Amino acid sequence: MRITTDPKVETVFNNYPDSVKKQMLVLRALIIETAKVTEGLNTLEETLKWGEPSYVTKQGSTLRMDWKPKSPDQYAMYFQCTSRLVPTFRSIFKNMFEFEGKRAIIFKLDDDLPKEALKHCIKAALTYHKVKHLPTLGI
Repeated sequence: MRITTDPKVETVFNNYPDSVKKQMLVLRALIIETAKVTEGLNTLEETLKWGEPSYVTKQGSTLRMDWKPKSPDQYAMYFQCTSRLVPTFRSIFKNMFEFEGKRAIIFKLDDDLPKEALKHCIKAALTYHKVKHLPTLGI
């Protein structure tokens, strides 16, 4: 697995407030870990889109994450709203995650992260173009 990182991404992580930095780094590590063990993924690009840490693969749909000062008690993982990703996650993990429309999974700062379920969502996003024809995106 070849991972390329835009140096500006590190600046974004370093500028998160201490109250959320750990959670954001956990999400980052989970994305990278999932990419490394996903068959068929050879590269992962870590970059900024709209100023937010974003993860891109040739086979996937862009995955973004961020924390916003206007909602200081939560952070989110964002997906392309025109994809079937969030609607599929909602049908499979309806009681496990909080969702924002068709674009995001919302996490509360104090909640335990359901890592195994989230890994399935991350994998589906990183391989979206290979799995979008499957009823549950391979989950």
